[in-house]
Amino acid sequence: MLIVHHLGKSQSERIVWLCEELGLTYELKHHVRDPVTALAPPELVALHPLGTAPVISDGELLLAESGAIVEYIIAKYGDGRLMPGPDHPDYADFIFWWHYANGNFQPNMGRNMILRRLDVPAGNPMAARLGWRLASAFALIDRRLGDVPFLAGKDFTAADIMTVFSLTTMRYFMPYDLTPYPNILAYLQRIAGREAYQRAMQKGDPGMPLLLT
Repeated sequence: MLIVHHLGKSQSERIVWLCEELGLTYELKHHVRDPVTALAPPELVALHPLGTAPVISDGELLLAESGAIVEYIIAKYGDGRLMPGPDHPDYADFIFWWHYANGNFQPNMGRNMILRRLDVPAGNPMAARLGWRLASAFALIDRRLGDVPFLAGKDFTAADIMTVFSLTTMRYFMPYDLTPYPNILAYLQRIAGREAYQRAMQKGDPGMPLLLT
């Protein structure tokens, strides 16, 4: 049995969503953040040395890191879905956006979040540079979504699953106004219309308002 360890308002929502998109049978185990530190609880820390979510177990396997988990689940259970192969015309675009999600975009948001929490003055050269890089990242995504309905092209893929967290739930930690990015906002409405996304968010974070605007 595939078991998904989920921490509220975390990147583990990607794994719940993926399982719903693939129609998999899985067990969802909820973990609650420490009320003081907002960090993972001891039982999640004890499960894996990283002490973060997501973590899955699949028989004897224990695996962390959302990108690794998504790739593992698709390779084992996906039957060719959500991850186009090398012969697909959208393969190169898929590979780019798949890696961009956690290789560039999410870390970019994280660095800016830390600077905000440190209350670094806006005129600070590092803050200005990182702010520019983040605005450029949003602009890049917006331009892409003005040309195609989904990041890899015409079809919804795991690249979308990897990216949407940064555009939505991450904004609970790093507020960001999406008004200048109409194509991203239209894209998020397409995502909101996916039944698998609706089921995943209701199962993983019931009652949490979804930041889709």
